[in-house]
Amino acid sequence: MNLKHVEGFLHTQELWNSTFDNVPQFIFPKIDLKKFNLKPIPENIRLGQQIEYIFQHLITSSLNYKTLIFNQPIRSENRTLGEIDFILQNTNNQEITHVELTYKFYIIDDTISDEIHQLVGPNRKDAFFEKVQKIKNKQFSLLKTNEALKFLELNNIDPNKITSKACFKAQLFKPFNKHITLQNLNQNCIIGSWLKFTDFDFLVFKECEYYVLTKQEWIVIPNTKVNWVTHDTALKTIKIAHELKRAPMLWMKSSTNKISKLFIVWW
Repeated sequence: MNLKHVEGFLHTQELWNSTFDNVPQFIFPKIDLKKFNLKPIPENIRLGQQIEYIFQHLITSSLNYKTLIFNQPIRSENRTLGEIDFILQNTNNQEITHVELTYKFYIIDDTISDEIHQLVGPNRKDAFFEKVQKIKNKQFSLLKTNEALKFLELNNIDPNKITSKACFKAQLFKPFNKHITLQNLNQNCIIGSWLKFTDFDFLVFKECEYYVLTKQEWIVIPNTKVNWVTHDTALKTIKIAHELKRAPMLWMKSSTNKISKLFIVWW
């Protein structure tokens, strides 16, 4: 993890602006990276957990918030009921906000009619609709459990003064060569395209150069300072990923040095 990952996080917009399906959005504050020093982030954890550390380091440097709670499991005897991502206090008005952080990569499947159901993971293992329901019915509700109330009391936090919000950032990928207009979500979250493996074997793609990203790099803003490979070399890497039922993310560089983001799906 380095500053490129932090810049990628800040560059990614929230998936909605105010409230969606009764889930209020936490709008991340402006951060001056010139004054920001990234603290070490564990390398042996999944990308989502690393993004939580990025959020924590950034929010601490913002001066607008004080972190009261970070990554706190709530347990009942030997069973974990859930985890509180963040409880923040606004340093200006002292308001306390429970923030559940989500950072997702979704393709837009326009064969599905309802927009809320169109957003699915590139491997079709998760879906936007399911995540929103989980935030409302599980993650927000966690603070109402007896175990969470006891924890808050021990930490001198009044549960009646807490407002729950989601910081839901997302990168969306539309079908290649199609225009998609979102009705209820942030159009600016569409930053790339997706296509099937069989559609990737056309001349227009063979003329470009590629960089196949590791999962840890998915958050990074495209740049030219990578080792580009030919279409044939990229195909070999994609085939290996598809055998494992994983959809890789690629940067595609055209002859004019324009860089596009692609998911090549296996299904």
